[in-house]
Amino acid sequence: MSLADADVLQTRDAGDEPRTLIETAYRQLRRDIIDGSHPAGKKLRVEHLKANYQVSAGTLREALALLVSDSLVMAQGQRGFSVAPMSLADLEDLTRMRVMLECEAVRESIALGKDDWEASVVSAFHKLSLAEQRLRIDPKGAFDDWEGCNRQFHEALVGACKSRWMLKFRSLLYQQSERYRRVSAIKGPPPVEVHDEHRAIFDAVMARNADLAGAVLTAHVHRALTVIRKGGLLK
Repeated sequence: MSLADADVLQTRDAGDEPRTLIETAYRQLRRDIIDGSHPAGKKLRVEHLKANYQVSAGTLREALALLVSDSLVMAQGQRGFSVAPMSLADLEDLTRMRVMLECEAVRESIALGKDDWEASVVSAFHKLSLAEQRLRIDPKGAFDDWEGCNRQFHEALVGACKSRWMLKFRSLLYQQSERYRRVSAIKGPPPVEVHDEHRAIFDAVMARNADLAGAVLTAHVHRALTVIRKGGLLK
């Protein structure tokens, strides 16, 4: 699958209804991988899974191939598929690349964004703030709702960036980091500070202070890495 195809699926996953059985299976598998129902390293045997997802073996293989392009699943030649591993080293590399791309995309949005961009950031921040109130009370039960609002906020921040390739790779990295955010939010200490971090990012962006926005965003993107490293949650 091409990067363009992956980008389409990520966009649909944000809210549109699936259009094909392959897309439906893709979303279900992706969700089950991210929430840990299929843990890192698990073998994904088509013959065993097709009954659970109520699709044909061919449809399931196509969905798994899409997840390979997302780097959430690994193809193992004639041995089938397995869930991509998770590691501290991978998270460190992922975090470093996310900071590079996301900070640059936010900087460009601050330079180019007009009133409609600001309005989208304000709206996304308001929804995220409400979701974070629920997250503090019930980190596990409220995570999916919060993750959706969190994604919308971060996408709004970069919404005025004009670089198609920067946005495409940023989106892929953001998606890849979702498994790690779940580990951080659910297995780590209660995420009581995350709203303050988002407020700092929001205030810096609204003030059109690109340097400050980059600094607070960098610290925020490092949150999952810091929590997981300090807690020894991954090796």
